[in-house]
Amino acid sequence: MFRDKFANNLGVSQARKEQVYLDICRSVTLGDISYWIQVLFAAGIATLGLALNSPAVIIGAMLISPLMGGILANGLALAAGDVILAMRALLNLVISCLVAITFAVLLVSLLPFKEITAEIAGRIRPNILDLVVALFSGAVGSVAICQEPKGIATSIPGVAIAVALMPPLCVVGYGIGVAISLDYAKGLQVASGGGLLFFTNLVAITFSAMLVFLCLHIDSHDVKSKVREWRTTDQESMRMQRILEKLTAYNKLKKIGSLPGRFVLIFSTIAVIIFPLNQSFIQLRREIVLQQKENQIRREAAEVWQKTFATFSNGETRSYLSNISTIQQSNKLIIQLQIFTSKQYTNEEQKSYIQMLADRLQKSPELLGLKLIEVPTTSNDVIRQFAEEKSNKPVEVVLNIADLQANFLQEVQSSLADIQLPPPAKLIDYELITNSVEPLKIRLFYLSEREIDKDAQMLIADNIRNQLNYQSAKVKMERKPTSLGMISFEKNKSVITPASAKILDSAAQILQQHPNLNLEVTVNQEITETQDIIQERSQAMTTYLQSKWQISDARINMQTGAESQANGKLKLTLPYTY
Repeated sequence: MFRDKFANNLGVSQARKEQVYLDICRSVTLGDISYWIQVLFAAGIATLGLALNSPAVIIGAMLISPLMGGILANGLALAAGDVILAMRALLNLVISCLVAITFAVLLVSLLPFKEITAEIAGRIRPNILDLVVALFSGAVGSVAICQEPKGIATSIPGVAIAVALMPPLCVVGYGIGVAISLDYAKGLQVASGGGLLFFTNLVAITFSAMLVFLCLHIDSHDVKSKVREWRTTDQESMRMQRILEKLTAYNKLKKIGSLPGRFVLIFSTIAVIIFPLNQSFIQLRREIVLQQKENQIRREAAEVWQKTFATFSNGETRSYLSNISTIQQSNKLIIQLQIFTSKQYTNEEQKSYIQMLADRLQKSPELLGLKLIEVPTTSNDVIRQFAEEKSNKPVEVVLNIADLQANFLQEVQSSLADIQLPPPAKLIDYELITNSVEPLKIRLFYLSEREIDKDAQMLIADNIRNQLNYQSAKVKMERKPTSLGMISFEKNKSVITPASAKILDSAAQILQQHPNLNLEVTVNQEITETQDIIQERSQAMTTYLQSKWQISDARINMQTGAESQANGKLKLTLPYTY
C-alpha cells in the first residue's frame, strides 16, 4: 500500500504511529498545569516583545509554542475521523486562545504606553504568502513529530518560528487593550488583523498536518485499536465521550464524517480566508511596485546629476548630492535634491537637468519639476569629504516585504505632519485604517467650536490625497468641541453628582483617546460661599479623573472663575500649536 511504503521510507514504524497518536491525544489535556504556565508565559513574553518592538524577545515566545500541540491534534482528528479527539483539541485550543488574549489585554492595560510598533504593524496585514508559509511549516512540523527523534528534531524550533502562533494572538489582545483604553477604531483594526493572521496559521497547519497524517497512514486499524484501548483509562476522553453520546447529532456526525466530507470542510474554510488574504497581497504588491518605481526614478535622478552636474568642466568637484526625494503634485512629479555646493546652479542649468532627466525617464519635461535645496560651502575639501564618507556606505536601498509592511503607516503619518486646518480649527490627531476592501482611510480629529464647512473639508481631503499620491484614499474629519459642558454643585458642597460624573466621564474618554489634549476647568463659587470651596471642588474633580480614568495632574488645569455660580466649566485645550 502506498501510504505504508511512504511511512516506511520516512522511518515511521507501526509502534511509532501508535506513540505519536497517543502523545498527541495526551497533549490536549486540560489538567496539565505546566501547559497553562507555558501559555501564560509565552503570551506575556510575546506581548512585551511587541510593545518593546524587540524581534529577539518575540522569537523567544515563538520557541515556547504551546499551541502547536492542539493544532496538530486537530489535523490528526480530521485525518483519522476521530470526533472525540477533535472536540478535545478544539476545546483546548479555544480555552488556550482565550487565556492568551486575556493575559495580553491585562498586560496592555497596565502599560503606560500603547504605541503600534513595527512588530505589531507587520502582523496586522496578512496576505496569501503567510498562508503558504504556514502550509509548508505545518507539513514539516508534522513529519518531524512523526519520525523518531534524530537530527530532524532540530526542525521543530524552525517550524515554531516560521508559523509564530503566539505573537498574532497577542496582537489580538494588544488591539483589544487599545480599543478598550485608548482608541476603539484603531484597536479593532489591530485586533482583526492579528486575528486573521492567527486563523490563517491555524487553518493552514491543520490542513497540512491532516495531509501528512493521511499519507503516513497513522489512522490504521491497529493504531485506532490501541487508541481505543487507551481511552478506556483516560478520564478526559471518557468524559468527552459521555458528553457526545448524549447529543443526538453525535451518531449522525460519525456517519457523515467521511474523508471527502472532512476535506470539503477544511477546503471551504481555506476558501473563506483566501479572499481577504489575496486582497491584502494585491495591495501589498501595488505598494511594492510603486516603491520600486520611485527607487528607479531616484537612481536615474542621481546618475544624471553625478554624471553631468556634480563637477566643473575641469573635473573639479562642484557639489555633493546628500538626499533625493520625489513628490507628486497633481500631474507633475517634483524631484527634490539637497546638495552641498561651492557654486550655486543657475536656472538654465536646472532646466537642462530636467530636460536630461526627462529624456532618461522617457517623460515630457512639462511633467517634471525640480526643487533644488542648495547648502553653500566655500571649500571643495568639505564636499570631497562628504562624498568619501558616502562612498563607504551602501547606496542601493534593498526593498523587502517585511520592511514595507512595517514602515507603511509611518510613511503616511510623515506625509500628514504639515496639514493645516482653517482657523479656529486645530488638528488634534489623525488615524489611519487599512484593510483588504478599502486600502487606506484617514480620519482627522480637530478641535473647534464649530464644524469646518463641507467645501473646506473637500479641499483638505483633495490636498491630502495629492500629497500622498493616493487618489483612492478616503478622508473623514471629526470635530471635538472645545467646550464640554458644566459641572453643577450644590451650595457649599463639592460632591460629584451622577449627572456631573457623566460629563467628566465624557471628557476623560476624549483625553484618553487623544493624549495631546489637556483639560481646562474653570471653577466658580457663589458670593455667599467660603473661599475654601474652590479648592475642594477642584480637588474633587481632579481626584475623580485620576482615580477612575488615570488622567495625570499635568493634563488638568484648574482655574478660578469670576462668575457667581456654584459650578465648574470644562474646556479642551492644546498645550502647543499642532
